[in-house]
Amino acid sequence: MEQAVRPGPDPDFPRLDERGRFSFPDPETSDSGIVALGGNLSPGMLLSAYEQGIFPWFGPDDPILWQSPDPRFIILPETLHISSSMRRILKKDHFSFSLDTNFEAVIQNCSSIRRPGQDGTWITDDMIKAYTELHRLGWAHSSEAYLNGELAGGCYGIRLGDAFFGESMFSLKPNASKAAFLVLAKTMFSDNLRMIDCQVYTDHLESLGGFEITRREYLSRLINTLSSRKKNHRIVSILNGDTADEHAAADEADRRGSWKERYTAFPPRF
Repeated sequence: MEQAVRPGPDPDFPRLDERGRFSFPDPETSDSGIVALGGNLSPGMLLSAYEQGIFPWFGPDDPILWQSPDPRFIILPETLHISSSMRRILKKDHFSFSLDTNFEAVIQNCSSIRRPGQDGTWITDDMIKAYTELHRLGWAHSSEAYLNGELAGGCYGIRLGDAFFGESMFSLKPNASKAAFLVLAKTMFSDNLRMIDCQVYTDHLESLGGFEITRREYLSRLINTLSSRKKNHRIVSILNGDTADEHAAADEADRRGSWKERYTAFPPRF
């Protein structure tokens, strides 16, 4: 992949479906945080990257840059912070919430929202198309906050095993993105999630309980959080004998599918 120089996905690179996998270089060999460049954003490439502690982050004029920064920014169940003011907002039902109901609107708003100190967006049309496909396949998920029936904020990401990889969030009304994120986080932590990967530091995420760890520690934690996929397969194997469906077991471990139907006791109480 290192030979690619054209911006965006390489049309000559093989497309990997959701069951295909690609072996990236070891992130620990990268001093800059850029592990590889080139390739495409097909489902198998994206899932391969997250499984190996890597994610795509590049500008409109760049080839795909596959990143694994050091340090890494994460939130754990015990560090999730809900301020007293946010708790009051959530208890008063100021917003209404949904999961996986308006994914395309969420990612489009994440792409177009103006952010202080940033010129343009890394959520290119190619990224929108790729993650929308992952959502259609049941891998990518969104949390939406509504005010008076109008979409006010949201966030999206991918869950694999006991890890959630947060990609972006947006807010059209005060506190809407925080509310959507906290509702998602509490729902996931109540469903055995062990880590939210926030990728890199922001003041916003620090206020929600984010903290930095070394890349080495992150990769070690990632291995542990993804081990639930193998554990789930072993349980299914015991129940079903040698006829166990490995992919069905992995789907359950990854909470793959529509979360709108899965989480019937949503939103959580604060």
